[in-house]
Amino acid sequence: MRTYPIDSPQAAARILALTVLADGDIGQPEIDLLDRLAIHEQLGVDRQEFHAVLDSLCEDLLSSGQLQWSDACPVDEGTLARLMGEIEDPTLRRRLLSLCIDIAEADAQVAEGESIVLTAAVEHWGLHRWMLRLPARG
Repeated sequence: MRTYPIDSPQAAARILALTVLADGDIGQPEIDLLDRLAIHEQLGVDRQEFHAVLDSLCEDLLSSGQLQWSDACPVDEGTLARLMGEIEDPTLRRRLLSLCIDIAEADAQVAEGESIVLTAAVEHWGLHRWMLRLPARG
């Protein structure tokens, strides 16, 4: 698995890309949401760079034998910890978690794999208390 500099736009994009892949299906609602929210711009990359990070993540997962198209998260706990470890800035962590939640809910259901990614983010980034203060969505 390739590494990115701490708090880099690519490291942040990979967390979001993992959320997109986590349910085993890159669905149209998720793609529409990525475009509607201009997530690439929020991360400081252009659309092509975001898709390159997504493609690179798929390549890394395929080469490591981790990419299994099922409802479970396509990466193991150790890999999740390494990926989450590339994000240290507290503000970036909160923003990414919020975007990950939006992506996970884009198709009106949170799959097991998406839940695993969200839980890993909360646990690795210590955002338990912050989650309790999130405004109700709806």
